[in-house]
Amino acid sequence: MQELLKIGSRGSPLALVQARLVQRLMGRAAGMDAGQYKAAFPIKVYTTTGDVLTGRLAVSGGKGLFVKELDEALASGEIDMAVHSMKDVPTTIDAAFEIPTILPREDVRDAFISLKYDALLDMPKGAILGTASLRRQAQAARLRPDLKIVLLRGNVGTRLAKLEQGVCEATFLASAGLTRLGQTEVIKDYISADDMLPAPAQGAVGVQIRAGHNQCAKYLAPLHCPQTHIAITAERALLKALDGSCRTPIAALAQIKGDALRLRAQALSPDGTLSYARDETVCLMDGPIKTAKALGYALGMSIKDEAGDTIKWDM
Repeated sequence: MQELLKIGSRGSPLALVQARLVQRLMGRAAGMDAGQYKAAFPIKVYTTTGDVLTGRLAVSGGKGLFVKELDEALASGEIDMAVHSMKDVPTTIDAAFEIPTILPREDVRDAFISLKYDALLDMPKGAILGTASLRRQAQAARLRPDLKIVLLRGNVGTRLAKLEQGVCEATFLASAGLTRLGQTEVIKDYISADDMLPAPAQGAVGVQIRAGHNQCAKYLAPLHCPQTHIAITAERALLKALDGSCRTPIAALAQIKGDALRLRAQALSPDGTLSYARDETVCLMDGPIKTAKALGYALGMSIKDEAGDTIKWDM
């Protein structure tokens, strides 16, 4: 079969699993078998700037570094769509692009991983916890200020290897990624969102295309999950109001029940000593996307007004 649409992906195992998921779902929706959809929707792999960094993302420019090269490939026509973990996508995207499809969300919770301990509260005073996320660092420090927290970057395999090498005694990973990779057996404990709100849009996968690319939009339409779209719209609007990327610990979770949208949000200082939280529910009867965006932005501005200059906001 002639190539129809090229899919762009990062080269990490999780990114490739997500790209293959999009490939398979598009193919099935179009009535193709595996051989047909792999030929019709080939996957091109890119190494992004974020993939090769060894320090904290905040120092080098934030989460946009995980999409930069894919944006360039999409703009040049090398690929027709790019598959992203939505927590890695900046809150403002170039007007030349659109994200018409958000897949159904996976488990939003963080997972506690350790070879020694069964839960975060089981770790002894002074034990070493590794993470590259400022959000997780701040939340863990708030729950367990007696732990030593060190930088731990890399994909799932790299982080698990570092646990075995004794670089640290525990870490956090997103449950969604471990589920998609089929590696949930490494999870010692699921962290309740009541204890640690996840990153905005954690567990959600989106597909970005060039604006007006109708052929892509047609194949992607059956994959779209409106409820996930509404939820992450609220979370990303909050993030945008707070000018958040990777320099400020920000957490958010929107959940839909019937016609109600509940948004919980938190901004912290990196050491966890300061925390500003919000929890609000609105009705979605009239214009759900518009309502979600307004709720997220309002809660973000409310937190920003209360925190003032006690937290350094990204500008």
